[in-house]
Amino acid sequence: MSKTLALTQELIALPSVTPDDAGCQQRLADLLGPHGFSCERIPSGEVTNLWARRGTTRPLVVFAGHTDVVPTGPLEQWTSPPFAPTIRDGKLYGRGAADMKTSIAAMVVAVEEFVTAHPDHQGSIGFLLTSDEEGPATDGTVVVCEQLVARGEQLDYCIVGEPTSSEKLGDTVKNGRRGSLSGKLTIKGIQGHIAYPQLAKNPIHLAAPALAELAAEKWDDGNEYYLPTSWQMSNIHAGTGASNVIPGEVVVDFNFRFSTASTVEGLQQRVHAILDRYKFEYVLKWTVSGHPFLTPRGTLCDAISAAIEAETGIATELSTTGGTSDGRFIARICPQVIEFGPPNATIHKIDEHIAVADIEPLKNIYRRLLENLLL
Repeated sequence: MSKTLALTQELIALPSVTPDDAGCQQRLADLLGPHGFSCERIPSGEVTNLWARRGTTRPLVVFAGHTDVVPTGPLEQWTSPPFAPTIRDGKLYGRGAADMKTSIAAMVVAVEEFVTAHPDHQGSIGFLLTSDEEGPATDGTVVVCEQLVARGEQLDYCIVGEPTSSEKLGDTVKNGRRGSLSGKLTIKGIQGHIAYPQLAKNPIHLAAPALAELAAEKWDDGNEYYLPTSWQMSNIHAGTGASNVIPGEVVVDFNFRFSTASTVEGLQQRVHAILDRYKFEYVLKWTVSGHPFLTPRGTLCDAISAAIEAETGIATELSTTGGTSDGRFIARICPQVIEFGPPNATIHKIDEHIAVADIEPLKNIYRRLLENLLL
């Protein structure tokens, strides 16, 4: 059994359902410490965070990830217990196998191999780990980033170990993510008997043309790395439950997944301009859960692409699709951020697993990345 596989199994066996770290980060600190890493625990609320650094010079290359996992779901539906790592038919099963304990184990072993072979390498290496990625993400990576900024630590490159591969290990690297902007729109009417519409004001009727215009609006054209910004309604609620009552209001939940071609402020202004043209009374509450970030082709993208091709022979694809990740927080303080990890087909599912044959190549890609950046 390889060291990477053994460490992955050890981490899976720790039931770190968010926000519980269950001792994962302490185990990793115990491994990193003998290799010259200064390990700092940064708790916040119920969340455990770890910042570890080896070296004091630049460039600083940081591996980032999360030790927490999502809940298991019905235990009886798992073929083997989710926190009892099990190998069947060449696959390693367990909660967190793909998202993302294999990546964390591979990063740690890759660093161990790299610093053993190159103890006098250029620059510095860091680890930023949290147990709050699968939760609200308010006490995790964002807190550590704030502390790093406060004390003047400058990150140059960051690799987040999210499971990004689609069909084969190495086929996809995320070099950015779209932003997420949500709105809760309440359009006011006047409740009344449905047989006397002249004595009421139906907010559903008021909302319909405005919502149609919002749905048809072209918000931007995207760019080389991003599809055009998308506006989608996720929920509409109105009515009292009775079929003979005109409701007093209608509530619409919607979300923008937006590219770097648009801004939060610009999208908000355009939505308000459309709504204001319809002259109805409304209240709109906004929530920004993430800004878009982008790392164009350059030093870090080239380094990971070369590492993947050298290890697997695959010419990787850069992509910005998918949901949000903690990369959105790190990108505020680090000019080049990418995400790369194993195939993501089983993440958050019953019987989550990863191919055992992918584990050593994943570790080797991370090690080759360090060689490309720090030698």
